[in-house]
Formats: sequence, C-alpha cells, structure tokens
Amino acid sequence: MSPTARPGPDAAPSPVLLDRDGLSALLDALHARGFDVIGPTMRDGAIVYDRIADIAALPAGWTDRQEPGRYRLERRPDVALFGYAVGPHSWKRFLHPPEETLWRARRAADGFTIIGEAPPPKPFAFLGVRACELHAIAIQDRVFLGGAHQDAGYAARRQGAFLVALACGTAAGTCFCASMGTGPRPENGFDLVLTELIDAARHEFLAVAGSDAGAAVLATLPTRPAGPQAIGAADAVLARTEASMGRHLDTHGLKERLQANPDHPHWDEVTSRCLACTNCTLVCPTCFCTSVSDHTTLAGDEAARVKRWDSCFIADFSFIHGGSVRSSGKSRYRQWLTHKLAHWIDQFGTSGCVGCGRCIAWCPVGIDITAEAAAIGAVAKEDRRGNA
Repeated sequence: MSPTARPGPDAAPSPVLLDRDGLSALLDALHARGFDVIGPTMRDGAIVYDRIADIAALPAGWTDRQEPGRYRLERRPDVALFGYAVGPHSWKRFLHPPEETLWRARRAADGFTIIGEAPPPKPFAFLGVRACELHAIAIQDRVFLGGAHQDAGYAARRQGAFLVALACGTAAGTCFCASMGTGPRPENGFDLVLTELIDAARHEFLAVAGSDAGAAVLATLPTRPAGPQAIGAADAVLARTEASMGRHLDTHGLKERLQANPDHPHWDEVTSRCLACTNCTLVCPTCFCTSVSDHTTLAGDEAARVKRWDSCFIADFSFIHGGSVRSSGKSRYRQWLTHKLAHWIDQFGTSGCVGCGRCIAWCPVGIDITAEAAAIGAVAKEDRRGNA
C-alpha cells in the first residue's frame, strides 16, 4: 500500500478464512503480481525478515523468548507459522536500508557524468507486519515523505508496497505496544490483515482487506466466509496477547517529565551501564539518522556518495568544529531517550517509540527503556512533592 493510499469503496470489510493452502496461494499471487515478497524466516538463531518463495520458509513451530539482554528461539507445542513476537530486523531494513549509494560520478573526456541510482526493480510485499511495525512505517513515512523535502530513495522503495499485516498472537517479555497505543491489533495502513487461528482442530487465518489492492488479491484466493465463532476466536487471540505484555510504560505526562529533568542524577546511573554500542538504534524500527561520505577511486576517475545508518550514541555524530556537542555518554543516552519519547512529539506529532521492545532485548547489558523512563518520571514526581 502506498503511503498516500486509502482504503477504497471496493475494499471488503467482511472477514474470510484461509487455510494453509490459501496462505500459500496468497504468496503465489503476490509473486505473480511482480512483488518482491519479504517475510519471516529463521537464520543465525533468530527470526529475521528476508525474501521468501513459499510458506515452507516460514518459522513453523518456533517462538522467541525475550527478556532484557536476552533473545532465544524455542520450539512451540504447535506448528504456528507466526507464533513469535519480533526479531532483530524491522521493515526499515528494506525501506530505509543500512547503506545506500546516492549517486556515482564517472570522469569522461569532456567532464564528469553523474549516474543516479536505479529504483528498485520490483515493489515490496511485506508478509507478517505487526501493528507496532505498521506504526513504525507510518512514522518513517512522516519523516521521509511528510516534509517539504522528500527522500527520493525512500519514496521509490515505499511506492506500491503491499503490506500484509498480522494481528499479534504472541507477546514477548519485552513488548509494551499496548502502553504506546500501537498494538496488538492492526487498525490501518495495511492492504490485508491476518489473524492466525490454531488449535487441535484447525489451523486457519482470518483475513480482512484494508484496501482495494488487498481486496483484489483476496478475491483470487480460496476462502470461505468467517462466522461469529472465528471472529470471536480472533478477538480472543488479541485479548490474550494484550494481557500478556511483558512490559508497561506510563506515558501520561512522560514527555514533560523527561524534558524538565535534563540534569537528573538517574542519567548518570543508567549511563554507567551503557556501552554506547548503538545496538538500540540499529534494531529500532523508527530511528532514521544517517551519515554521508564521499569515496573516490585512486585513479580519480570515479566517485560515489554513500549514505549509511548512524547513531546518536557515537561521539562523532554531533561533532562540529571544536569537538562533539554531546561528548559524554550521559548526554548521548539522554539525547536518545528524550528525543524518542519527548522531543519527537514536538517534531513529528507522535512518540518515536512503538513499544516493540527490540532495544531492550538486544541491549548487551539489558537496559530497559520502560524502566529508565519510569525512574526519571517517578523521581521527578517525588521532587515535586518534596518542593510543594
């Protein structure tokens, strides 16, 4: 679904049921329509997003166990295809890739020729996009497409993307999307949404179209109408997932508390543990900072400008003439947390956090964004009571 698309009048609101063969037919239909299909698969001890040819690539019967600084795959008692939370990858990896060549230049007899980068050969189709990830994509749409100056590379990759969302059936110990109002139920921004229904008697997927494009694809698949029992079972899946969230963050007044306490002693405590390794920004589905570097061949006949992911945890990130603006680990961690949960709202109208919990699981020392934000907020409240 393109970032400007809206569900059309032909979008079918009535849910239908797909079996495993129907899901396989969905992947076939997306491939036949020329999409580059990306979905969850297992590699290197994690569930990652990569190109998939069929449902055999999906992580059937596997789930993830996540806690601060810990991620492990475990067997499930069933063969659910989407029975996990989120892995280290996000869809950002494809829409806003870690490295992008902006242009190349080649010397010719009469000067230099500028060679722009070609657009992607196929539009993306993403399979299994969680509600928190839909919100993350929407946030990056605002960052890269919402202002006066759009990112041409992001726009080209985002254009025509087909999003198959997934209602979450599993919450990790690090998840807190319910606190952020970003899940677990996908509300909009998708072309199709699936809910996996699995028990001893069945393995089906409740499917609902969210756009004309989604309805057109769904109409070609082998489906049957979903009755009240299936719809109720899907609602129960979401209720169970929301009730099993591993983390909670009280966002009421959080922006103001963080912005009012830049010199709070707790910043020192948390940064005494922080390694400034940048893992949290690399796995975050909304962090968007980059740096740009120019490269020239030794012969001087070719040059390229390359954009790469960067992180506010790196000392050189804020370097200007004379040194780094944020030279201490304390100032860099404070910048990241307050930007993510407070300043971002001033810039883009929304929090920069969607509650996916990746930064908690993939932090080597297990720093928990919900605990650190709550600690600043709680002590700030005590300070106000003490000064009253």
